[in-house]
Amino acid sequence: MSSTAKIEPLGAVRERVLATLRQDIIAGRLRPGDRLVERELAERFGVSRVPVREAIRALVSDGFVLFESARRTVVRRLTPDDVKELFELREALEVYAAGLAASRATPEALAELRKLLDRTATATAAGDAETITDVNTRFHDGILAMAGNSLLISVMEPVDGRLRWLTRQNEEWPQLLTEHQELYDAIASGDPDRARAHALSHVQANYRSTVRHLFESPSERPTSA
Repeated sequence: MSSTAKIEPLGAVRERVLATLRQDIIAGRLRPGDRLVERELAERFGVSRVPVREAIRALVSDGFVLFESARRTVVRRLTPDDVKELFELREALEVYAAGLAASRATPEALAELRKLLDRTATATAAGDAETITDVNTRFHDGILAMAGNSLLISVMEPVDGRLRWLTRQNEEWPQLLTEHQELYDAIASGDPDRARAHALSHVQANYRSTVRHLFESPSERPTSA
């Protein structure tokens, strides 16, 4: 007795491959400089080369991958200018979002943010980098949602993945947790000016931490007293 296997639409295959590769890059399973070979990836996912090729092109558009030559595709190595530009955009948008969130937050939305902070604290204590990255992203998504501006969300969406990628490479998790707790308190106070000030401080501190981890050798990093 034969059965007919359900055929997955090509678009769904592409999205599955794309989502997995994007998460592999963000989580560090695929590192800067690693090659993406169509044939190997097609075998890994059990699909034809077509959705793999389309997924790779999408990763190029998203800024995760680049074509070094016609035959060589690699995970992109971020430059200092890449990081600077991303954080400049983040500073402009997230500071604005924090001010809106402070004036529009509901008790229910604040309670959800509080739960995310609790989860981050647990993950930080366990040194669970992937969970920290995921929950911190949801924390910032929650602030954007509280801001209540759909255009702001759509502007942030194209760079969200790259910002998650940067956050994953920043290992100063306890400091990041403290900054998020302070940002939460500022938003919960209902004071837009206070929220914007804390958001600005948070983005600038995160930028400095990211630059240290990506571009400074251990001997160049400041040591604590």
